[in-house]
Amino acid sequence: MAEDTTFIHDIAVDVSRALNLTNPNELIAKKVIQFAENNGDFERFSQVCGTFGRFSKEFLNDIYVKIKNHKRTQQKPSSAKSKPIQQDQSRSEVLLLANNLPGGLIKTKNKSSRTDEERPIFKAPAQPSKLGLDELARKKRHARMVQEGAEKKVKLNWEEEESQKEVDSETDIKTHKPHYRSQRMDTPSHGSGGLSDNELRRLEDRRRRDRNRHGSSNRDRRRDYDDMPPPETPRRGYKRSQWEEQTPRRHGSYTPRSSPGNMTPFRRDSGYSRKATGNATAVARRTWESSTPAVRSTAYDEVALEYPEEFHGSEEDRRRWEEEQAQLDREWYQMEDTGAIDETHNPFSQYEEYASGKENDLAQKQMKKLSARQAQYNHDTNMWEASRMLSSGVAQRIEVDTDFDEENEHRVHLLVHDFKPPFLSGKAVFTKQLEAVQYVKDPTSDMAIIARKGSRLVREKRAEAERAKATKFDIAGTTLGNVMGVKSQEKEDDKSHEGEDAKADSKFASHLKSSEAVSDFARTRTMREQREYLPVFAVREDLLRVVRDNQVVIIVGETGSGKTTQLTQYLHEDGYTKYGKISCTQPRRVAAMSVAKRVAEEMGCELGDTVGYTIRFEDQTSEKTLIRYMTDGILLRESMTAPDLDQYSAIIMDEAHERALNTDVLMGLLKKILSRRRDLKLIVTSATMNAERFSNFFGNAPCFFIPGRTFPVDVMFSKTSCEDYVDSAVKQALAIHLSKPAGDILIFMTGQEDIETTCAVLAERLQQLDNPPPLAILPIYSQLPADLQAKIFQRSENNARKVVVATNIAETSLTVDGIMYVIDTGYCKLKVYNPRIGMDALQVTPISQANANQRSGRAGRTGPGVAYRLYTEEAYRNEMFVNNIPEIQRTNLASVVLQLKSLGVKNLLDFDFMDPPPQDNILNSMYQLWILGAFDDNGDLTEAGRKMNEFPVDPSLAKMLIAAEEHECTAEVLTIVSMLSVPSVFYRPKERQEESDAAREKFFVPESDHLTLLHVYTQWKINHYRDDWCNKHFIHAKAMRKAREVRSQLMDIMKTIKMPYVSCGTDWDVIRKCICSAYFHQAARVKGIGEYVNCRSGMKCHLHPTSALFGAGFTPDYVVYHELVLTSKEYMQCVTAVDPYWLAELGPMFFSVRDKDRR
Repeated sequence: MAEDTTFIHDIAVDVSRALNLTNPNELIAKKVIQFAENNGDFERFSQVCGTFGRFSKEFLNDIYVKIKNHKRTQQKPSSAKSKPIQQDQSRSEVLLLANNLPGGLIKTKNKSSRTDEERPIFKAPAQPSKLGLDELARKKRHARMVQEGAEKKVKLNWEEEESQKEVDSETDIKTHKPHYRSQRMDTPSHGSGGLSDNELRRLEDRRRRDRNRHGSSNRDRRRDYDDMPPPETPRRGYKRSQWEEQTPRRHGSYTPRSSPGNMTPFRRDSGYSRKATGNATAVARRTWESSTPAVRSTAYDEVALEYPEEFHGSEEDRRRWEEEQAQLDREWYQMEDTGAIDETHNPFSQYEEYASGKENDLAQKQMKKLSARQAQYNHDTNMWEASRMLSSGVAQRIEVDTDFDEENEHRVHLLVHDFKPPFLSGKAVFTKQLEAVQYVKDPTSDMAIIARKGSRLVREKRAEAERAKATKFDIAGTTLGNVMGVKSQEKEDDKSHEGEDAKADSKFASHLKSSEAVSDFARTRTMREQREYLPVFAVREDLLRVVRDNQVVIIVGETGSGKTTQLTQYLHEDGYTKYGKISCTQPRRVAAMSVAKRVAEEMGCELGDTVGYTIRFEDQTSEKTLIRYMTDGILLRESMTAPDLDQYSAIIMDEAHERALNTDVLMGLLKKILSRRRDLKLIVTSATMNAERFSNFFGNAPCFFIPGRTFPVDVMFSKTSCEDYVDSAVKQALAIHLSKPAGDILIFMTGQEDIETTCAVLAERLQQLDNPPPLAILPIYSQLPADLQAKIFQRSENNARKVVVATNIAETSLTVDGIMYVIDTGYCKLKVYNPRIGMDALQVTPISQANANQRSGRAGRTGPGVAYRLYTEEAYRNEMFVNNIPEIQRTNLASVVLQLKSLGVKNLLDFDFMDPPPQDNILNSMYQLWILGAFDDNGDLTEAGRKMNEFPVDPSLAKMLIAAEEHECTAEVLTIVSMLSVPSVFYRPKERQEESDAAREKFFVPESDHLTLLHVYTQWKINHYRDDWCNKHFIHAKAMRKAREVRSQLMDIMKTIKMPYVSCGTDWDVIRKCICSAYFHQAARVKGIGEYVNCRSGMKCHLHPTSALFGAGFTPDYVVYHELVLTSKEYMQCVTAVDPYWLAELGPMFFSVRDKDRR
C-alpha cells in the first residue's frame, strides 16, 4: 500500500508540473492511472487525458509506459517460489524480549547530546548485494572523491577576458549528476524481491536520458570565467526553455530551505563544495607594462540604438520607446555627473503600490500563523506534559537538562561598541569652520517649501508617460501569448554587441565634426576676423603685460568675451609654450571637449595635435600637444604623480566662480606649488564681479577686467510666489511669444526632467492655439550630445523665434546669441550631504542673488532685453544668499580627504582652503575612511588607502575591490561594482507588472541583491550582450551597456596597479564576505517581518518588496545594505545577508560576539 501511495504521488507530481499547477493533485493522478489501466490503446488514453489539459505526446507516452510497467510489476509472481530464502532472524515476525528492559516511555536524547557509545552504528551488510548495489555505490564514492579533489581556483588572463568569444552554453557545461534523493526501487529488502533484467535496463535508460537532458553545474575551471555559461537548474522533468517562461515561485512551494534544487544558477548546492588542494599551483602573473594606458570617457552611449521592431509596430510606439531611452539617459547622467542620486528618481519610485500590496499580503500570511504568545503557551504545555510523565514514572529521564534554552536555538548575539580612533578623540581640530553651513537661507520660506515639493506639472507628466509606455505591447512571448498560441518572430539581424569595444561609444572625439558657418556673421568673416571681433582682443596687449609682470592674475569678464578660447592662444603666441604646456581647467566635461574643438578649428589643426583635451577615462592628446583642456579633477590627479606640475608653464582655471569641489582643492594646492615654482603662471577667470575673494586668497593678486557687450535689461519681479514654477514658466513663455517683439527666449530650469517637461508642454499648448507664430523649442544641458547642443547656436528654420530651455550651464559656460527675454524660475539643483542616510543627494534649492543677476544679464548680449523673475522682490532680498554656498561646505568629503592624504597633507588644518569645510563633514569623512581601513589609528594613509585612491569610485566600492583581491574573487566583484555604478537595470511597466516581476524573480539569488546583479550581468553576457534578450526580460539594455563600459574602465585601472584578476567559481560565499567588508558599518539586524534596525544607530529600515530577500521563505538575522532610499519608509537598497561572525571579524571596532554564543 505504501508503494501504491508513493507511485500515485510521483504521477501527481509529473502531471501537476505539466499543467503548471502549484501543488501535486493526487485526484487527477488516480484518474490518469485508471484511464491507463482501462484503455489498452495509447491513442484512446491520450484522447481521454486531453480533458485535463494540454499534454505533449512524449509526456503521455512516458506516463503510459510507467503505469503499465508498474502494473506488471505488481502482478508478477514472487521469486520466492523458485528459490527458497532462509528467514533472517532480524526480520522475524516474532519479537523476542530483551532482558532487564525498563517499562514505560523513555525520553530520548537529541543527536547533539548523545555520546559516542549511544550513537547508532551503521555496519555494512555481511553478504554482498545480489544486485551489485554495493559495487555501484563504491564506484560512485570514488568518482565523487576524484571530482572534488580536482577542483581549484582559476586565475584568468587579461587577454582571455577581452578576446575570448562566447560559445554555446550547452557545449561548455560538463555533465554532473544532480544531488537528488534517489527513487525507491524494488530490492530484496524492499518490494517484491528484486527487479528483472528487462526492468533494470529500462531504469538505466531512463536515468541516462535524465542526465543528458539536465546537465550539471560542474564546468571547466580553467576557462575564462566571464565567458562561461552558468549551470542550468537541475530540475527533473523540465527543459530550460520551459523554466525561463515561468516564475520560479509557481513550481511548488520551493524556498531556499526546501527547494529540490538551486533556484538560481551559479549557486553551490550542498553536494558541490569547492576544496583547495595542497598541490594546486597558481598561474604566474602577467608582466605589467610600466606606462599608464590612455583611458576613456564615461559619457553615455550616443549612438542611435536599434529599434526593437518585434515589440512595437507603430510610430507612436517608436516615440514612446525613444522617450524611455531618454528617461534612462537622464537618470544616469544626473547620478554620474554629480556623484549623487536625485531623490525624485530613486529606484523605488515606481514600486510604491506594489510595495504596499506585498507588505499587506505578507502581514496577512503572518496573521494566520501562531503568535509568539501562543507559541510560548504551546511550548510550556509540552514541557508540563513531559514533567508529569516523568513524575508518574511512565517516562524516565536519561540526562539532566541544565540548559533552559531551546535546543535548536543557534542565534548569534552581537555586542555593539562605539570605538573611535585616537586621532578623532576630540582633542584635535581639523578645520576653522566648526559649525555646519546651511545651504538654504530660510527653510520656512515660500521658495524653500516650493523647492521641497517640486513641480506638480512634472509629476503629472511623469505619471502620464509611465501609463502611455505600457498601453500597448506585443503579447508574443508572454504567458497570455503562449496560451493563445501567438509566436514571436525572431529577427535574424538582432543586434549583438559581443565583439564590440565597450568604450567605443563614449569616445567624444569619434563623434565630433567641424562646425559649419550658419549665421551671416560667421559666413561673411574669416576665423581671424571672428577672433578680432571678441572684446578680449581689444585689451590683448594690456592683458599679456599684466600676466608677464605678475605670477597670479585674476581676470573678470562677462560670458562671451572670449576669455576661455583666446587666453590659451594668446599665451601660446607670446611664447609660453616654449617652456612647457598650457593647461586650462573646466568644471564640466562637455565644456572641456567643446572648447578644445573650437580652439583647434581656430588654430587650423587636428584635435589631439597641437590642441587636445583630457577628461575622465579619455585622453585625446599626443606628444605634440601644447594646449591642453581638461577637467579640474584630472589636473588634481596629475598632481599626485607630479607634485610640482613641472610639465606646465601656465595654468588657467576657468569658471572659478562656480566654486566646484575640485576647484577649491586645486586652488589650495596651486597656492603651495606657486611658492616652490616661481616660473609658473596662474590665471584665474571668473564671470562675476566677486573677484575680491580670489585676489585676497592669492595675496592681493591684481584683477583685470574685460569689458563686455552689455545692454540695459529690465528686471520684472512676480507679484506673488508661483506654486508651480514649470507651469508658470510655460505660461510666461507663451505670453512673450504671442505679444512681444522678435527675440529669442531663454528659460532656466533645475534639471533635465524639468527641461523636457517644459518643452513637451510648450509644444502641446502651441498645438491648441489657432495658427500661432512658428516657435523652435530647443533644450540644452550638459549631458546633451554635441550635435544637439549645436542647434541652439544655429539659425532656426524660417527665422522662427527660438525658446532655449537650459540649466545653469547657460549662466556662464555657454553663450547663446539673440537672447532678448530671460525667464528665471529661481531654482537650481545642488548636491547636498544628507547625514541621515550618509550620502550625497541632489536637492532643488533657491538660487543666490549672484546667480539671479548672472541669469538676468543673459538678456542684454545683443540688445536691450527683459528678465522675468518668477519670484517676488521680497524673496530675492530675504530668501536668497548673496553668493553661492561652495560645494566643499555642503558635500561629503571622503574622496577629497583621501586625495589630500595621498598628496602628503598630514594635517588638514594646515591646508589652505578658500572656504574651510565644516568640522562635522571632515570628521565624518575621516571616520568613514578609518572604518574602511584607509587610515590607521594615527590618521595616516595606509597601503589599502593608496590603492583605494586609484579607483574613481566611492570609497566603499573601492574597498570592496581591494578586499576581492584578498579573497580571490576580483572578477565577480568587478562586475558588481560596475552594476552599482549605473541606475536600476530592471524596468517595470504598470500594465505588465506581474509579468515583469516574474521576469525579475528569475534572476533572484535569495541571499543577496548584489549577487542578483551579478547573475543578471552574467546571463546577459552568455546571450552575447543582445538587446532583444534585455527587452524580453524587462531589463534596460543601455544601462547594461553602460555597466559593461564602466567594468572595462575599472579593469584598465586594475591593470595599471597590477591587481590580479581571479575568479572564485561558484563559491559565492566569499563574494558576500567581500561585500560585508565594505559595508559592515551599514549593518542591520532583524526586528520584525521585513523590518530591520541599524545595528549602530538603531534607526528603522525595511526590506523593499523588490528585494530578493523579501518573502524568500526565511529572514536572515543580519544584513548589510548599499544605501538607504527615503520614500514612504526608510528602504534598504541592494541588501545582502551576512554571517554575524563576519561582522565581528571585519568590523571589530563595532561588533563582537557574546561569549556564551561561541560554539
